[in-house]
Amino acid sequence: MDKILEAILMSSYPDHMKQGLVRRVIEASKQSMDSEQCWLMLELSTKLFLVGDTKFKRSVGKEVLEAYGLYHREAFEEFFNARFLLSLLQEGYGPLGKRSVYVLDYIHLGLPFVSDSPSANDIFSLLRTEVLRKVCERPGLKQCVRISKLLTQYPQCIPMGKRQTLFCQKLVRCIGQFHPASGREEAIVDFLDQVIKVSALLQKIWKTQVSSILPSLKELFTIISSTGERAARAEHVSQRGPVRPLELMDGILRNLTNDDSITDVQMMMAIGRMIEWVSWPLGKNIDKWIIALLKGLAAVKKFSILIEITLSKIERVFSKLLYPILREGELSILRYMLLSFQHSHEAFHLLLPHIPRVVAALHKENSNSAASCLEQLAELIHCMFFRFSGFPDLYEPVVEAIKTLPIPNEDRIKYLLGQNAWTSQKNELASFYPRLASKSETGKIGLINLGNTCYMNSIIQALFMASDFRHSVLSLAENSSQPLMAKLQWLFAFLEHSQRPAISPESFFSASWPPWFTRGAQQDCSEYLKYLLDRLHEEERTGRRIYQKLKESTLISQAEQQQPANKTLIEKMFGGRIKTKIRCLKCLKVSSREEAFTDLSLAFPPVDNHVPIASSSTSLLPVEEMGPQAVQSGVEVPGRTCDSPRRFPKPAAPGENHPQILPVETLGPGSQETPFPPRAEQDATGAKPEEDLVLALREQIRGPTASRSVPDLINYFLSPEMLTAENRYHCDNCASLQDAEKLAELTEGPHYLILTLLRFSFDLRAMRRRKILDNVSVPLVLKLPAFASVVYDLCSVVVHSGVSSESGHYYCYARECEDVAAESNLKDASRSGAPEKPPDVAIQWYLFNDTRVSFSSFESVSNVTSFLPKDTAYLLFYRQRTSQSRDAGRGATGESGRVNGDLHSPDKSLMEAIAKDNILYLQEQEKEARSRSAYISALPKSPLWWKDFDGDDDDSSSGGCGHDPGGGSSSFHGLVF
Repeated sequence: MDKILEAILMSSYPDHMKQGLVRRVIEASKQSMDSEQCWLMLELSTKLFLVGDTKFKRSVGKEVLEAYGLYHREAFEEFFNARFLLSLLQEGYGPLGKRSVYVLDYIHLGLPFVSDSPSANDIFSLLRTEVLRKVCERPGLKQCVRISKLLTQYPQCIPMGKRQTLFCQKLVRCIGQFHPASGREEAIVDFLDQVIKVSALLQKIWKTQVSSILPSLKELFTIISSTGERAARAEHVSQRGPVRPLELMDGILRNLTNDDSITDVQMMMAIGRMIEWVSWPLGKNIDKWIIALLKGLAAVKKFSILIEITLSKIERVFSKLLYPILREGELSILRYMLLSFQHSHEAFHLLLPHIPRVVAALHKENSNSAASCLEQLAELIHCMFFRFSGFPDLYEPVVEAIKTLPIPNEDRIKYLLGQNAWTSQKNELASFYPRLASKSETGKIGLINLGNTCYMNSIIQALFMASDFRHSVLSLAENSSQPLMAKLQWLFAFLEHSQRPAISPESFFSASWPPWFTRGAQQDCSEYLKYLLDRLHEEERTGRRIYQKLKESTLISQAEQQQPANKTLIEKMFGGRIKTKIRCLKCLKVSSREEAFTDLSLAFPPVDNHVPIASSSTSLLPVEEMGPQAVQSGVEVPGRTCDSPRRFPKPAAPGENHPQILPVETLGPGSQETPFPPRAEQDATGAKPEEDLVLALREQIRGPTASRSVPDLINYFLSPEMLTAENRYHCDNCASLQDAEKLAELTEGPHYLILTLLRFSFDLRAMRRRKILDNVSVPLVLKLPAFASVVYDLCSVVVHSGVSSESGHYYCYARECEDVAAESNLKDASRSGAPEKPPDVAIQWYLFNDTRVSFSSFESVSNVTSFLPKDTAYLLFYRQRTSQSRDAGRGATGESGRVNGDLHSPDKSLMEAIAKDNILYLQEQEKEARSRSAYISALPKSPLWWKDFDGDDDDSSSGGCGHDPGGGSSSFHGLVF
C-alpha cells in the first residue's frame, strides 16, 4: 500500500486526479491490515508531513496519519512512542537529521490517538521537558504559536512547578523579540493574530497557577525597563503580551513597587513604555495597570518617579485624545495624572497652550465619543482651576475655549481631588519639588507656600511692593527691641537681592503667625494684615519705652540721645483718622469721637440700599451659596450686616468689560466740614428723611444687576446711617434711647490706604455663610474726602479665588507706584504727543502667586472676575499721590532713615547672609541638574506630536486632524493611530 501511495504522488497526474487516487488508498486503510504494513504507511505519512516539498504532499501525509491513527490504534501507539518523538525533537527526521519546522504540528496531530494509551504519561512527561527546552532556545513567533496551540489543547504538556514559572518567563522573553515582517496591513493583521494565540496560553497558565504571574511580569518588566535594541523591540510587547489578570493587580504591583532591586530609572522606563502601549490595538487594560502602578508608587512615596514620568509624558497622553480609538484609555490616564499631581501646577500648565486647539478639534469631530471626552476634559480643567488659582493671565484662553461646557459643582471637584491625591502631606514632596527653576524674567522673587500660607505670601508681596514702606524697612538700623521688624527686614532684603526664584518665609511666618490661627488651614488675609501691622506698631512703641528707660538711666550718652519720632513707622505709612458723629433726632445734640485706623472695611449695600454708580461699571456675577460653615469671619462692621441675596448674571455688552481709567472722583464732602447733609423738611422732632428723596435715588440706579465700584462702597461706608428700633442711640442729653443719625468722616488720609471689601457674610435667612461674588470695578485713581481732598493711586490688589473664607486661594497684583515715575511719564507724554495708553495704565503690573511671578497689566486686574467668576478683588492698597505725603513717607524712618541723602542699604551681616545663600543656591541647582539629567536621559523618547497637529489645516488633503501622524500609509503606526 505504501508503494502505491508513493507512486501516485510521484506520478505526473494533475493534483485533482492524484487526490482522487489518494482517497481510495485512505479508504483501504479501514480494512484490517498487518502491523508491518501499518508501520510502513505510518513511516511514509510521517515523511510526507515533515519533509514533503509541496503543500499537497504534507496534506496527504496528514490525512493518512489521521486515518491509521483512527483505524489501527494499536499499531499507531506502537509507532508514535516517546523515544521516537524525542529523536524528532532533538535530532530531526531521517538519517541526515533534517530538522523540520512541522515537528510540533506532527506531534499535535498524533496526540489525540495516544492520549488514552498507557504510554501517554511518558509522552506528556517528555513534552513538558522539551517545550521548556524549545522556549529557552528563543524560537520565532510561528514556533511559539505551535507550542501555544499544543499546550492550550493538552495542558498535561505544560511544565510543572518551578519549570512552569521558568517556561512563562522564557515565553515572555521570546515575545519581546518578535516584530512584524513588514509594515503592510496584511502582515500586521497576521502578526497580531499569531500574538493573540501565544498570549492565550499565558492567560491559561496564569489562571490555574497564580504563582507564575509575578515572575512572568517581572520578566516583562525587565525587558521594558532596559535600554538598547532589546528595549526597542519591546515596543510591540503590548500587542503580544497577555491581558493582565486584573483581580491580582494589587498584590502584583505591591510586590513590584516594594522591590528594592528595581531602580528608579528602570521603573520610569517601564511606565513610559507602557504609556506608549495604550495606543496599540491589543493594549487591553494597560491603562488600568498604569494607574494602579502609579498609585502603588505613591503609596510607597516614590514621588520622584511620579513627578518625572508625569511631566515627561502628560503632553503625549493628552495628544491622543484626538483619536477616538485611543480616547478611553488615554483619558483615564490623563485624569489620574492631573488629579493626583496636586503639589504643583507644572503638569497642568504644560497642557495650557494645547487645550484650546484640542477642544476645537473635538467640537469639530461632533461625535458621541468627542462629546463625552469634552465633558470629562472640562471637569478636569475646572478641578485644576480650583486647585491652582491665581493664573488669570494663563487661564483666560482656556476659559474661553470651554465656556459652553458644563461646570462641576464644588463638592464634585473636592471629591475628585480628595480621591486622587498622592499624599495629604505636602511637605513630603519638599525634597522632590520645586524642580529646576530660574529667577523670573520679571526680576521679582516669589514666596514658597508653607501649607495654605498664600494669605500671608500675598500680604508680604503687597507690602514689599509698597515702595516707600519697603525703603523704610530696609533702611532701619538693627534694633534688638523689634524682633518681628528685624525678620521683616531680612525677608525684604532677600526679596530684593536673592538669586533664587522663590524663597521660604518660614522664619517670618513663625514670628508673625496669629496664635488663634490653625496651622495648615486657610486664613483671612485681612485679619492677618491687621494683626501684623498691630504687632509691628506695638513693637516700635515698646522699643521706644525701652529707649526712654535707658535714657533715664543715663546708659546712653548725651550725644546718642535723640528725640524719638511721634509716630511709629506703621502710623506714618498706614495710619489715618476717622471721626464718627451721632446726632440725636430728638434734641439734635451732636456727639463725636475720632479714632485711628489702618484699613477701611467696606461692606456691600443690600439690594434696597443704593449708591451712585460709576460710569465704567460692569455686570454683576451671581452670588453663590457656600456650605454651612461655623467659622467666625475675621472682618465685620458693627451695625452693617451685608445681606446680599443671589444675583443673576447680565450679558455683557460688547466692549463693556474693557478697563477704563476712572476719572478722579469726589466721594462726598470736600475740604469744608459739613456735619450732616442738608435735609428737606426736617423738623425739630427729628423726622425721617423724605421718602421722595429715597425713592428718587432708588429709581436712579434700580435693579439687582447694577454693578458696584470702589467709590460706591466708600460712599456707602460714609453715608448717613439711621439708628432706630433695636439699634437706637442712648442720648446723654435726653438720658434715654432715641432715634439718631450716624455719620463717618475721614479727617486724615493715610499715606497708604488699605481697603478691605467685606465679601464674606452670614445669611441669616439661609443660615449659611456666603461669599459675595459681585464684580467691583477698581479705579486706578481715587479721591478721598478728607479735610483736604487727597488723591490716591492703586498699587496692589489681593485677589481671593474661591467661594469660602475658609478655603480657596489668594494671589496679588502689584506695581511700583511712585510719584516721581508718574510725573516723568506725564512729562514724556506731553512732549511726545498723546500716548497709546494713559500713563497710569502703562505702568508695569506684576502677578505674585506664591512661587510664580509674572508680568501682568491693569487690564488683567480689571477683567479677572469677568472670566474667572470666583476670583474677586478682596484687599486694595492705594498710595497717596501728594508731594507732602511722599516727603512724609521718605522721612518715616525717623533717626535711622537717611544718611547724606541716601537710604541705608541692609546691614553688612544681612548682605553676607544673602551672598552665602546665593552661592548655596547655585550649588543646589548644579546638583539638581545632574540628578534630573539622569532621570530624563533614561526615559523613552516620544515624537513631537504637536508639530504635526499644529500643521493641520482645514484645506489640507488630509482633512484637518488626520489619523496618520506617524509617517504614511505604509507605516505600522499609521494603522494603530
